[in-house]
Amino acid sequence: MKNTVIPKATAKRLPLYYRYLKVLLDSGKTKVSSTELSEAVKVDSATIRRDFSYFGELGKRGYGYDVESLLEFFSKTLSEDRLTNVVLVGVGNLGNALLKYGFHHNNNIRISAAFDVREDLVGRIVDGIPVYPMSDMEEQIKQQQIEIAILTIPAESAQDTANLLIDAGIKGIMNFTPVRLNTPSNVQVQSIDLTNELQTLIYFLNHYTKEEE
Repeated sequence: MKNTVIPKATAKRLPLYYRYLKVLLDSGKTKVSSTELSEAVKVDSATIRRDFSYFGELGKRGYGYDVESLLEFFSKTLSEDRLTNVVLVGVGNLGNALLKYGFHHNNNIRISAAFDVREDLVGRIVDGIPVYPMSDMEEQIKQQQIEIAILTIPAESAQDTANLLIDAGIKGIMNFTPVRLNTPSNVQVQSIDLTNELQTLIYFLNHYTKEEE
């Protein structure tokens, strides 16, 4: 791979490419062009070629891309060739849904522990995941050497809990709360506010046509 910084916009598209390449391989397809990828993932072919160019020569002019080789490359790039354990903080309605989602059925991501303050949940196994009290969070994270956490707790507790996670060694947080977390520069935060996303969709429906996107 070239020694260059990959733009975040490109990085966000890599899982999309990876998922579609898996579909192609499962269907028996051996090669694919940027135009075919473009039609499938709804990203223009010039952007796909530019995204791929950050990683060196992945295809051949006039031939396209070898599906199996490309899939293997992105598997390593996205760490799909090894298991990544994450923790879930907050086993409410959303947290419980994420436990049921079963990340491991789609890729090598596994929720290995969950934490909550509710006494009726602590000590239980929910969908195969043990639920620990918040007081055990730091110990479990360090013991299991986990660096990623999913945060699905009330907004008023978000920042304090994020601080505890960071102190325990967490380097990445998927934040489902509406709070914009203050974190050190070495901690990555991916915020997903479902209300904001829905409001954005409604705005787009009211102000844009498909051709204007």
